[in-house]
Amino acid sequence: MSEHNHNHGHNHNNEKTHIHSHRALIGFDKHGIPTIVAKADHQEELDNDPNAFIRDYMNAVAEYKKTFPSKQDVIDQTPDPAVKEMLLRSEQLGIDTAFDRFDRQKPQCSFGLAGICCKICNMGPCKITAKSPRGVCGADADLIVARNLLRAAAAGAAQHGMHAREIILSLKWAAEGKLDIPIMGEQKIRTTAEAFGIQTKHRTTKKIAIDLANVLLEDMSRTEPNEYQTIKACAPPERQEVWKNLDILPVSAYHEVFEAYHKTGCAIDGDWESIMQQFLRCRLAFTFSGVVGANIATDSLFGVGDRVTSKVNIGALKKGYVNIAVHGHLPTLVSQIVKTGQEEKFIELAKSKGAKGILFYGICCSGLAAMYRYGGVIPLSNAVSAELVLGTGALDLWVADVQDVFPSIMEVAKCFKTAVVTTSDSARLPGAERYEYDHHHSNIGETKALAEKIVTRAIESFEQRKGIPVYIPPYEVEAEVGFSVEYVHKRFGSMKPLADALRSGKILGIVNMVGCNNPKVLYEKAIVDVADVLLKNNILILSNGCASFPLMKLGYCNTSALDKTGESLREFLTPDLPPVWHVGECIDNTRSSGIFAGIAGELGKALHEMPYAFTSPEWGNEKGIDAALGFRLMGINSYHCVEAQIYGSKNVIEFLKDGTRELLGSVMYVDTDPTELGNKIVEDIKAKRKALGWD
Repeated sequence: MSEHNHNHGHNHNNEKTHIHSHRALIGFDKHGIPTIVAKADHQEELDNDPNAFIRDYMNAVAEYKKTFPSKQDVIDQTPDPAVKEMLLRSEQLGIDTAFDRFDRQKPQCSFGLAGICCKICNMGPCKITAKSPRGVCGADADLIVARNLLRAAAAGAAQHGMHAREIILSLKWAAEGKLDIPIMGEQKIRTTAEAFGIQTKHRTTKKIAIDLANVLLEDMSRTEPNEYQTIKACAPPERQEVWKNLDILPVSAYHEVFEAYHKTGCAIDGDWESIMQQFLRCRLAFTFSGVVGANIATDSLFGVGDRVTSKVNIGALKKGYVNIAVHGHLPTLVSQIVKTGQEEKFIELAKSKGAKGILFYGICCSGLAAMYRYGGVIPLSNAVSAELVLGTGALDLWVADVQDVFPSIMEVAKCFKTAVVTTSDSARLPGAERYEYDHHHSNIGETKALAEKIVTRAIESFEQRKGIPVYIPPYEVEAEVGFSVEYVHKRFGSMKPLADALRSGKILGIVNMVGCNNPKVLYEKAIVDVADVLLKNNILILSNGCASFPLMKLGYCNTSALDKTGESLREFLTPDLPPVWHVGECIDNTRSSGIFAGIAGELGKALHEMPYAFTSPEWGNEKGIDAALGFRLMGINSYHCVEAQIYGSKNVIEFLKDGTRELLGSVMYVDTDPTELGNKIVEDIKAKRKALGWD
C-alpha cells in the first residue's frame, strides 16, 4: 500500500491535515522493542515480500519476553525493603501474589503480546501468521492491532469517565442539597466557572456549582454535535487548532466510547487509519472529561488541599488501633468514612472495645486524594502490592472502592479475617460485604449513614480479630505531598521564579512521572531508576498515582533526597522543597499539566516547544495508554519501559511511536532498560533547550 489518503466519512479540504500511512521497514532494538528504521526507500522490498514483517515479529516478541523478570528477580532487586520482606513472608504463609501469578502465566501468548489475536466476533478467534495473513472476515494485522488498541483506549476513557461522572454528580447533588456534604472549593468553582463563561456575579456558590456541573456532564454525554466546552475553556488555542485540523475533536465522552466499539465491530470499519483517528478522539474525551472534568469537580467539592507531610510505607501501620484501609478512586463516600472515623463518638466506641483509636491508610488513589485534604490518611501501597499490605494481618477493614482493586485481595483478606466492604454497584467482589450506592444512586442521601455503618463494622472486626498474628516490616518515612498550581503561586507568588529557573538552566527540564505498575519490569525499580537519572541531571519531577508510591516510600518526596540531584536543581530547591513534587491522585495529571502550561505561558512558548516530558515507566492497564497519549496530544513526548501490544502491525507501530511527530509534535519512546530510558529523556530535553536557544 503506497502513501495515500482515506475518506473517513467526512470531506477533507486542502487546509485539513490528513492522517496517513508511510511504508516502513520495522527493526527491533536489543530488547526486542519494535522501532522504525527506514521509510519509503524500502518500498520495493516490502512490496516483493508483504509477509516479511509477519515473520519477523515473533522473533521480536520472543526477545521482549526475555526481559520479563521473575518473582525471585523482584525479591532480589526491588528497591523497597518492605516489599521484599512481605514477599518472603507471603511465601512462608503460602499466600499468592501478583508476582506468583505472573510467573505462572509465562510464557505469555506471543499473539496477544503482538496484538494480532482477534476475538471480536464468533467466527474467531483469529491470529495473523505468514500462513494466514488475514482473519476470517478479511481483517489484516494493521486492522486487528488498531481495533484492539482502540478498544483499550475506549475502556480507559470509560473507566476514568465513570470516575468523573460520579464526582461531578456528587458536586451537583451537594449543591442541590441531595447529598449532605459541604462544598469546600468555593474559589475553584468561581474561577473555573469564569473560564467556562458561566455567570458568577451576584450568584451563590451553589448555583454556580450546579451550572458548572451541568456543563461538565453535557461534555460527557452530549449526543448532538456541538462545542466541547471543557476543551474550549481549558485547552491551549494552538492545540485546539491542531485537533480541529486533524478532525479529532470529540462530540462527547459517551459518544466517542460508543463510536469506538461501533467502529471496531466485525465488518464495520475496515480502515486501520480511521480506527486510529478514533483512537485520538477517545483520548481527547479521556483527557477533558475523565481527567480535567474529574479534577475540576474534585477540587470544587473537596477543596484543592495544601502541601502537607505524611508518613508513608507499610511500617506506618500501627498495632492496637482499628485500622481501616481505603482502596480505589472515588472520594465521595471515602471522605465521609474518614470524617466519621475521626469523630470523638466513634473513637470512644473503638476504645471501649479495647482499641487505642482509629487510623486510616490509603491504597492506590483513594488514599492519595484523601491524605492532603483531611490529614491522618497514611499512604501504604499501589494496587499491585495491595496483597502484601493485607498480608501484614494489621488491617481490620478494607474499603474496596472502584478501579484498580484486584479480586485476589479477597483470598488474602480471608486468611487474616479482614473484613472487606464494597461501596459501589459498579465494583463488587465475591464474598465482600456490600455497603454500596445502588445503580440509580437512590441512596445518595444516605451517605453519612453508610459511612457510619462502615466505621462501626470496622470496630466490630477489630474485636472479632483479636489474636490474629500481625507482622509489620519496620520501614516508614515522611513525604511531602499536595503540590498544585495554587501551591506554586502561594510559595513563589507566580510561575515566574520557576520559569526563570527553567530558562536559566538551574532546572534543566520538568518531567511528569506517573502510571500504574507492571510485573513485566522489576517492580518499582523501573520508576526509581528513571528518577535517579533525571534528578542527577537537574530535572524536576512531578508525580501522582501509583507510580508515586515508590518515590514517596523511598524518600524522593522529602528534602533528604536533595543529595540525589545535580547541583543547580539542589540550589533551587534548598532548603525546603523536595526534588519530586507529589501532586496527588491519577486525575491530578491536570495539576501537572497546569504547572506545565503556567510556566510555558510565562515564557510565551507553546507546550510542544518546552523541555518537558511525560513518563509512565511501568504502565499496566487500559488507562495507561490513554494517559500517555493525553500528554502526546499536547505535544509532549512520552517514555515507557513497557511496550504496547502492537508488534504485529508495522503501520500502527509507526503511527503510535513516530508518526505522531508531524501530527502532534510528539513521539512515544520505549526502552525496557530504565536507565537508558532516563538517558533518552535527558537527551531529548537537551535537544528541546537547544531548539529554544537556552543552551
